[in-house]
Amino acid sequence: MAIKREDGAVQPGIKWWRFTTRIPGIHVDLNWPLIVQGGLMTMATAAAAAPLFMGFFGVSFEVGWALASLPLGWYWIQAFLFGLPYNPGWITPALPLVLMHLGRYDVGVPTIQAMTALALTVAFIMLFFAITGLGEKFFSWIPIELRAGIILGSAIAAFMGEFNRLETAGMPITMVIVWAVVFLLMFSIWISDYKTKSRFVRQLATFAMLIGFLVAGGVGPLVGEVTMQLQWGLFIPPFGEAIRSVSPFFVGWPTWDMFVTAFPLAILVYVVAFGDMILANTLLADADHARPDEKILTNTTTLHYSLFFRNLGQVLTFGPLIPMHGPIWTGVAVFIIEQYKEGRKQMESIFTGVINWYWLAFILVFLWPVVSFMRPILPVALSITLILTGFACAYIAMRMVDTPTSRGYALFIGLIIFKYGAAWGLGVGLLMFFLLLVQRKPIVAIPYDDESDKVIKK
Repeated sequence: MAIKREDGAVQPGIKWWRFTTRIPGIHVDLNWPLIVQGGLMTMATAAAAAPLFMGFFGVSFEVGWALASLPLGWYWIQAFLFGLPYNPGWITPALPLVLMHLGRYDVGVPTIQAMTALALTVAFIMLFFAITGLGEKFFSWIPIELRAGIILGSAIAAFMGEFNRLETAGMPITMVIVWAVVFLLMFSIWISDYKTKSRFVRQLATFAMLIGFLVAGGVGPLVGEVTMQLQWGLFIPPFGEAIRSVSPFFVGWPTWDMFVTAFPLAILVYVVAFGDMILANTLLADADHARPDEKILTNTTTLHYSLFFRNLGQVLTFGPLIPMHGPIWTGVAVFIIEQYKEGRKQMESIFTGVINWYWLAFILVFLWPVVSFMRPILPVALSITLILTGFACAYIAMRMVDTPTSRGYALFIGLIIFKYGAAWGLGVGLLMFFLLLVQRKPIVAIPYDDESDKVIKK
């Protein structure tokens, strides 16, 4: 039984420097529905990166699986060791830009070194904003309409990416049915009414993501879009070979021209990641308002420090793929926060969800039955998180603005970001803000609503 916190207090833990370590079973309760869902979804979504390692780094499936599995340790460290209320995940909107960048290099060592250069550059950009504190100020002063535009751009990118995936992944029927099931269980108004009356329905909603995944495993073979070939026994990923294949200590460090070439893209990746930080703080502020029994502390500077340490560690050990180095797994964060809002009996602490979500994946990566079941439907796991990301980003962005001009502005900036990238979106967004929306006296950013801007400072 974990230590009980006082009503309205911060969840207990071991404080050190800027961080607070929380040990499962001592500072955080175990929550088996979240553990099971999180283990399966975390492993499946991380494993979706295996084909990327195989195609760009020139490694085998076994090595690709190991490279996709190893960063899970760093995901858990962000929640467990650093004690932050964010569910780490992918910087998904940055993935197409990164793959275009890698396409300029030969498959193998040159691509690995180019990716290392990009990842290290992003890590030190995080460190710069942490040391200077500019990250915190940047968040505080970005206009609310521009924040909405950034978040809406993420929604458009997520939706368009998944609509395109329907045509390219080879399983359109399976994906549409899975989307329908997950949306029904998580967001349906009439299902929400039944949640308050029926424990069974409430438990179904708790397992929404896992149910969607199991539906894919059933529907896919039935409609001929998926072929299952289950295997049994233990699967031992070649972790040693994986590290030797990608670590700069073995394959060599990038050249200076690789760092110079990577810098503009690193700025774009940071901008996208910063948009995820904005979304994360908005979601957590909403959760903090819904649950007065727990005070959720968020601090953008501390998050920057944790991302620097985590990303640097990933680069130097388990291999670089910067889209896997993100501050938040938005679809999962939405899922956990929706469960958290239902009360203390449903989820004792926000850290119950954040910490419990990841650790079972460390065991599942060694089981052949799980690996062989998930391998053919990996695109569905990624699709569930992306479609939830789009839905969450859309409703949050539209709630943040409430005038015709600001709504039109947010949609326009969202489309600019989707079509031309984050840099153009920010540049055009700032220009249009001063032309259309800035207040004359004083010239300040229009704030969030009264509650969602209550971010606890250091």
